[in-house]
Amino acid sequence: MPTLRRLRYALMCLYIGRIVLFVISGGSIDWTKVENDCRKAIQLDHKSVKGHYMLGLALIKNKEYSEGVRELQKALDLGRGANPKGYMVEDIWQELAKAKYLEWEQASSKRSWELQSLKEVCEAALEEKCVLDISRAAKISDDVATTHLRYMEALRQVFSKAAEDDTPTEVPDYLSCKITLDIFHDPVITPSGLTYERAVILEHLQKVGNFDPITREPLNQYQLVPNLAIKEAVHAFLEKHGWAYKTS
Repeated sequence: MPTLRRLRYALMCLYIGRIVLFVISGGSIDWTKVENDCRKAIQLDHKSVKGHYMLGLALIKNKEYSEGVRELQKALDLGRGANPKGYMVEDIWQELAKAKYLEWEQASSKRSWELQSLKEVCEAALEEKCVLDISRAAKISDDVATTHLRYMEALRQVFSKAAEDDTPTEVPDYLSCKITLDIFHDPVITPSGLTYERAVILEHLQKVGNFDPITREPLNQYQLVPNLAIKEAVHAFLEKHGWAYKTS
């Protein structure tokens, strides 16, 4: 059994090693080969963070956004379980956010085209109704024109409302880190009740000092607690407003 485990580990390292060579070699990367090697590595170790991470990148490069997002999410979950403070967790999140934005952008473009097409059909139908109403009237009536304008305005408001979720605005302050001003992805709360992005506040504590950057009260790493309420609120906001995944 130990020999079998060593063999599987050696094979996984072989596939991961080839993936790394693809990435660092420069020039043109054959992302299909990267994808194939990642799948083989994951078959040998389904908890391989690097395997899921690189598979996600390969799928995104090949415009398989939905599956790529799933693989990057797996890598993020596995990475947080193994080493939540590791550098790779932040790298995975950045790539996941980019992928989520691309996925939203693709879906948003489709929705926008469908809404515009439907709006044009509705406008044409209203114009036809207006012409028909005028032809039926004994004389041209201001009421027909007024009604037509009212219908057209109502139609405009309906389609404007339908497009709101895909229209970038401002991320609410309570969903943004007070230091970076970026939307949270791993928020933690301090004893003073302030919420920060985990990686950012940890960097502050390590490089600046053990105090809250806003209240200046003493603060240590072990006092940070995940803010699950804000995390859920961020998730709900991003599910509805995919444009907010854009990181630059």
